Amino acid sequence: MLSPLLVLLMAVATGVAVANNYYVQPLLDTIANYFKVSHTAAGMLVTTAQLFYGAGLLLLVPLADMVERRRLIIVMMLLATVGLFINAMAPNLYWLLLGTAVAGACSVVAQVLVPLAATLADPSQRGRVVGTVMGGLLLGILLARVVAGMISTLVSWQAVYWLAAMAMLLITLLLARTLPVYRTETVIGYRELMRSLLSLFGSEPKLRSRSFLGGLSFAMFTMFWTPLAFLLANPPYEYSDATIGLFGLAGVAGVAAARWAGKLADAGKGNTGTWLGLGCSLVSWMLLFFAGNSLLLLLAGVVLLDLAVQMTHVSNQNVIYSLQQQLRNRLNAGYMTCYFIGGALGSWVSVNLYQFGGWTAVCAGGTVLALTGLAYTWFKSHAVQSL
Repeated sequence: MLSPLLVLLMAVATGVAVANNYYVQPLLDTIANYFKVSHTAAGMLVTTAQLFYGAGLLLLVPLADMVERRRLIIVMMLLATVGLFINAMAPNLYWLLLGTAVAGACSVVAQVLVPLAATLADPSQRGRVVGTVMGGLLLGILLARVVAGMISTLVSWQAVYWLAAMAMLLITLLLARTLPVYRTETVIGYRELMRSLLSLFGSEPKLRSRSFLGGLSFAMFTMFWTPLAFLLANPPYEYSDATIGLFGLAGVAGVAAARWAGKLADAGKGNTGTWLGLGCSLVSWMLLFFAGNSLLLLLAGVVLLDLAVQMTHVSNQNVIYSLQQQLRNRLNAGYMTCYFIGGALGSWVSVNLYQFGGWTAVCAGGTVLALTGLAYTWFKSHAVQSL
């Protein structure tokens, strides 16, 4: 059983770990100017973070089905800290990309903590526990932008990574003292483990459908946040890094959405959360079309998009976790790999769309993804019944 205090600590740890992938987002324009590179080159930092996070999900998270999880969590957090130190001392963009890759790959420790929380929770409270821990994850993403923007403006962008590394060390010590020892009863080699992970996509249609929706949803998320710094740092806004980072607070509604989606799942209404999430995504992009000239509509779009993505994600995860309890880490690894591949593609596409057609092109791409998600959900719900 999980105590409320331990659930809270796991939520904080998850948020601190995943934040490593998002500190850079409000700093992209500053970093591009500091290293004298293009917006597209600076945008590769976001793509690299998401790609290596996806690689970590595929290659590292399944280890939780082989080794003792507390020890795995501590080692991965320490390695992520090394990546943050590399970022803090990076003399050029190439070193920053290297540190981002290391931190991104090892920050998947968040995706070991989430299924561990689901495993240790009472079944009747599982949806709420997952929602709470996922709420911490989203809060970490949002506060990462706020903190990074403020520190960059007050000190420097390098100071962001020095402080992030120290935060990771502190949380690692707390987890080492409080996490219970938990070892799976499964005895399996790494090659068999990877083979069984891939085979799950063939045997579990719900894993396939939810992984597609998850990747699509997170692609919309990164498609918005990656080029946002370029929009806000230039006319008509011309905001500082601190002000750009504050826009992360507009998405705090997503934290509430995580708990709401968890309650819907506990009540057997997970599909309702999926429909609401995708529907809100479409509406958010309609609002964001006018974000270049309207701060009010930009803020409304941020709130709605973050709420929508989080609701869809928690609904997806509750479906995934209900499939095969003994394979929960592998199911989560498969789903989250697709999720972050979608995020990497979304960030890469968005910077190119922005370079080609500005903010309007980005919003057009996001609208297409939202419509695709709704059409796919309708088809799976009415024609195949495997959502």
